[in-house]
Amino acid sequence: PDLLTFTVGFERAGFSEIDVAAASAQAIGVTHITTVVTPEEIAAAVPEIVWYLDDPVADPALVPLWFVAREARKHVKVVLSGEGADELFGGYNIYREPLSLRPFELVPGAVRSVLGRASARLPDGMRGKDLLRRGSIPLEERYYGNARIFRDEELGFLRTHSTDVSFLDVTRDLYRESAGWDAVTRMQHIDLFTWLRGDILVKADKMTMAHSLELRVPFLDAEVFRVAATLPVGERVTRDTTKYALRQALRDVVPAHVLERRKLGFPVPIRHWLADELYDWARAIIVGSSAEELLDTRAVLGMLEAHRRGPLDLSRKLWTVLIFLVWHGIFVEGSITPQIPEPHYPVRL
Repeated sequence: PDLLTFTVGFERAGFSEIDVAAASAQAIGVTHITTVVTPEEIAAAVPEIVWYLDDPVADPALVPLWFVAREARKHVKVVLSGEGADELFGGYNIYREPLSLRPFELVPGAVRSVLGRASARLPDGMRGKDLLRRGSIPLEERYYGNARIFRDEELGFLRTHSTDVSFLDVTRDLYRESAGWDAVTRMQHIDLFTWLRGDILVKADKMTMAHSLELRVPFLDAEVFRVAATLPVGERVTRDTTKYALRQALRDVVPAHVLERRKLGFPVPIRHWLADELYDWARAIIVGSSAEELLDTRAVLGMLEAHRRGPLDLSRKLWTVLIFLVWHGIFVEGSITPQIPEPHYPVRL
């Protein structure tokens, strides 16, 4: 077919699916276009990305999406993308957690509470600690959706943090709506109304429209949604895989090396960059910020140094704060001025 496909990747090993995407495109007979992005290009693009976002959305996948949209617009005006497939068909690995926690359902509630308290005394990083902790608490208290980066006890660096507000306030009504459903479906319900609506679709729309590119999401077609809603849990997730029914449906179309591949999503090596290539960039943003009345910048610098030393991976936490500081610098302080180019595709009146 006369179709174009697009992929973006990075030079760092393990964070690029360019080869897999190219092989897939060849297998189905379409033209494939790839883009490789450097850390330096990303640092230069962040202010422009945040400008077009309007809000401080801190999903690292914004980065590859920005660059793949920019490249695609050089060739086409409309693209199709896979947003919604994970939420509808059970694509996130965390959806398999209820299967591994089933033995805890046989344990009386009082005993589970004791196990939970015992897990708190175990050293961080000890094998089995997190499983024991999560198995001892109800789903409503352990799953807040994909969007949660900081635990409540980690928010002390925020000057305005209030313990009167928690993630439970966001998810309480959604869990009430799904009362009586199985755990996997309830988790998908949370993600549909938080992660998909507040992150996935926001960034997809804004990053593509910034390049005058129209993005369409066929997995969110009403009929596809209805079909996905009829699938039993066992056809969504198993102990071995995710999106089981979708993989089976595409077995005669998509190459086996893709169907059987571990999910990566849109992987971005921020863990490595913030400890290396983007360390100076990140430090300059923190030191140069005037948001001290909102957060303790010295504490944030401490997070950056701890991340650089390792072995703790604080990259998602740091990225979240950095995007907020860039947003604050643009829209509140006026200390950061994005270099917004003239439109590449002006409308002719």
